[in-house]
Amino acid sequence: MHDRLLLTGGTGFFGRALLRHWVTQSAQGVVLPQVTVLTRAPKQFQNRYREFRDQPWLTLHAGDILEPQSLPQGRSFTHVLHAAADSTLGSRLGHLQRYDQIVQGTRNLLEFSVRNGVTRFLLTSSGGVYGPQPAAMERIPEDYPGMPDPLNPANTYGVAKRVAEHLCALYQEARGLDVVIARCFAFVGQDLPLDAHFAIGNFIRDALWAEEVTVAGDGTPLRSYLDQRDLAAWLLALLANGRAGRAYNVGSDVAISIADLAHLVRDLLAPGKPVQVLGRAETTTGRNRYIPDIGRARSELGLEVSIPLGDSILETAAANSAARPGH
Repeated sequence: MHDRLLLTGGTGFFGRALLRHWVTQSAQGVVLPQVTVLTRAPKQFQNRYREFRDQPWLTLHAGDILEPQSLPQGRSFTHVLHAAADSTLGSRLGHLQRYDQIVQGTRNLLEFSVRNGVTRFLLTSSGGVYGPQPAAMERIPEDYPGMPDPLNPANTYGVAKRVAEHLCALYQEARGLDVVIARCFAFVGQDLPLDAHFAIGNFIRDALWAEEVTVAGDGTPLRSYLDQRDLAAWLLALLANGRAGRAYNVGSDVAISIADLAHLVRDLLAPGKPVQVLGRAETTTGRNRYIPDIGRARSELGLEVSIPLGDSILETAAANSAARPGH
């Protein structure tokens, strides 16, 4: 395993998935890398997530990917896992701010990596880089050349992730840095916000506390969900063994409609509670199908979806049932 790893985005959904993975491994006696997590508010994070305190393999460093001078200068790292700028906080940023966070943040980390002896760099990108999935395409493969319309500001996230991927390729060519791209799709787990724009999180919230489970759209779009424990294992496998200069889809390839998902969540968590499908057509995202082809991860790295969706829903609900949002 790696010796010295810098993790950005370590306090978000992806980061906490990785930290929980390492905590579990540490309890099993696995020798871990020395992990440094870049965070803007280390004390707040430690106070909120006490399970990550006093871990001998973990250091929190106060810094920001948009402020290069705040990165852990003068320290050598073997690996960087760049998981900052995930999709959870997007609604709080303007489009230009979001673009800069993703693109300039990635460039700052690439420059830092070159200067500090990093040999492997993993970028968490997004399935959003493909743009709308064609109706006739059952699953999106990594060699599909589609992309979001760059003239639509609403596509900032997907376009910026494409540019960040290209920056990685340029640094590999010019500086010899081994880069691997993780194109991440949709996930579920105890750290998923139940009050954001994630349908599965909203359904779990409704099943736990609302009078009914509400589907805002018409329920027809297709999605798939990978448990965050699988996500963590997949990201570390890509960082360690993914082919340099290559992208890998990260997600589940088991499709389910949004309406069926709402009913599944209801059946598991609140049998008998009504499911209300409001019936508004999905007009904002243009994303009626969002399912990855994960054949590359399977064939090259032996990765599989190991946790069934039903189990993920039950465990996510159990982890959140004592802490109602807003209370």
